[in-house]
Amino acid sequence: MSSPLTPPPRPIRLAILEADTPVPGAHARYSGYRGVFTHLFTRALASQQQQQQQQHPLSSYLTITAHDVVNNLCDYPSSSLSDIDAILITGSKHGAYENDPWIVKLTEFVKKVLTTEVAEGKKQIKVIGVCFGHQIIGRALGQVVERNEKGWEVSVTPVGLTDVGRRLFEGREELKIQQMHRDHVVGVPEGAQLLASTDVCENQGFIIPGRVLTVQGHPEFTTDIMEELLELRKGTGLFNEELFGSGMERNKVDDGVFIAQAFYKFLLQD
Repeated sequence: MSSPLTPPPRPIRLAILEADTPVPGAHARYSGYRGVFTHLFTRALASQQQQQQQQHPLSSYLTITAHDVVNNLCDYPSSSLSDIDAILITGSKHGAYENDPWIVKLTEFVKKVLTTEVAEGKKQIKVIGVCFGHQIIGRALGQVVERNEKGWEVSVTPVGLTDVGRRLFEGREELKIQQMHRDHVVGVPEGAQLLASTDVCENQGFIIPGRVLTVQGHPEFTTDIMEELLELRKGTGLFNEELFGSGMERNKVDDGVFIAQAFYKFLLQD
């Protein structure tokens, strides 16, 4: 992003709602999705600071907490939401359309966040969703989430941006983003604007300005994480040789850092 990157008066308090654990190798390196996203935001902000000849630690910009919403139904930010500025819902191997108690509670929590104003200046909490998180937000906003009859999207995939998407992502026509999904959100929620599409998945993300930002892909995935995922899913028989080979071939440069910079810019908006 081209705008100046001066640390805010107080770091943005971002709660990561962990809807899964990373694959074993990534989990060992990063200790959960909080670590994966901390790594992503560290790279994103460091890259932008380098361009602007600045140097500040991540803690000057973000305070990141983790909440294991799968294994602990009570592990959420406080009910008043006064201790956070934003939430980010991670990806997951689970289906956002399922009705396991933790998925139902997560969906209801998102509904609450999107309708609650906290005391501090009547500020609304911002919501970011990634893959499963994108789908949970879609469900919370009334959209159908289902298995996509067109099948899987895996590894680095170009997504074509809409006019709204091009404005958000500085005029680019497309983004290259890591993918790992075969479920999708059908349509776009009322009041939201579509950001991107592919031939396989029409809803690749949406925005409600100042409130919600989602992507179907995985900007947080590195090539190492994707390679491990592809290997594991080939090993279990979930991926055939063709899908595995295509994914490995495309597992190269992506725009994850650039997308994370857009996430941070979104978090700064009033």
